[in-house]
Amino acid sequence: MNEISSMVISHKKATVAEMECAWPLTTEEMLEKLYESELVYECVILKTCNRAEIYVVSEKGSSVLFNFSKAIGVETRIVDFHDHEESLDHLLRLSCGLESMIMGEDQILGQIRDAYNLAVKKKTIGRILDTAFTKAIQVGKRARTETRINEGSVSIGSAAVELAEDTLGGLDGKTIMVVGVGEIGVLVARALADKNLEGIYISNRTHQKAQELAYDLGGEAILFDDVPDYLKNADVVISATGAPHYVITKKIVEEAVPKRNGKPLFMVDIANPRDIEESVNDLDGVTLCNIDNLRVISEKTLKMRNEEAKKVIEIINEELDLLGKQYKRQKADDIIAALYRSVYDIREEEKQKAVNKFRVKHTIGDFEEKILENLTHSIANQILAEPTKILRNAAESDDDDLLEAVARVFNIEHTTEE
Repeated sequence: MNEISSMVISHKKATVAEMECAWPLTTEEMLEKLYESELVYECVILKTCNRAEIYVVSEKGSSVLFNFSKAIGVETRIVDFHDHEESLDHLLRLSCGLESMIMGEDQILGQIRDAYNLAVKKKTIGRILDTAFTKAIQVGKRARTETRINEGSVSIGSAAVELAEDTLGGLDGKTIMVVGVGEIGVLVARALADKNLEGIYISNRTHQKAQELAYDLGGEAILFDDVPDYLKNADVVISATGAPHYVITKKIVEEAVPKRNGKPLFMVDIANPRDIEESVNDLDGVTLCNIDNLRVISEKTLKMRNEEAKKVIEIINEELDLLGKQYKRQKADDIIAALYRSVYDIREEEKQKAVNKFRVKHTIGDFEEKILENLTHSIANQILAEPTKILRNAAESDDDDLLEAVARVFNIEHTTEE
């Protein structure tokens, strides 16, 4: 059976700059490029602001991923390579928020679903990865339903707001600018909703989305091109667009600084690739933080989540056991399906011979033909019922010798990648 292999680049080993360098193409382009390999039968790619993960099904998964990482210029010191069991455990932990920078965050579940949907759209996913990702989404939902792993401040967006609060000693009376109203940008804005702010500017390349969010929050929507003009008024800028390039350059900020009359500017860039040119940190009165600065969460919330994580791990272990049995059954299902096809083909052929023989001597109608149909169908099912049970039991007990023997006896091509 071909198994899953994966490579993981995340905040645990890589800085945001290293992750940017490790991802030269769009996710769709990377997916297509990977799937071009004749050694890759299935693949899914997950890309977020602080992680990049690739899952493949291949006879030579580890070497395929190692060579692919070299081809795109990734330093192996920032990569974790996982075999089948490790990949499944990691994926389920990830879906439950245990691998996130902010433990228990909810956004990763939607991002896993998006990665799965993209692979379905691009037709790069098959039964093995479909089983794994479907299970991961189900387990992520279960963990959040049955435990409190996601209570409290649980997103990078809310962590960015906490960082601004901690740095500035609170946000009372401050003016905030949020650039980008994708999923994370919306979370930033929501986290600001109950703050005693002087004002909040919302900007997005699609202005209507900015208007809708600004209306909900009682803020002001500004045109994307007008962001430089409003920098003179903002105390805090939090940027989270999906742009492939800088949207706020050093030159833009440099031109705004003289208009601020010495008022400091705090900027948080939670985009990947980054939105704000790093050199703005060289400007007087300007402080820039990025994802690498968000490895913080309140002690009280973290303590509570560590306790909940124990419950989540119990759920994961239980579901991993069920997933293992599911994969084992699939090994038998290939043989069983082929066996049924073979027997049903014989049944149909012999039934038709009988019908033709009857028609030589007698008139045979739909009623008589239906009786022959039901008779041969029943015989075939009864013959196959016990072998089906035995094959599935053999798969669950790892009796590969019996599976292979049956496949050889009935001349069945035993391949799971079909």
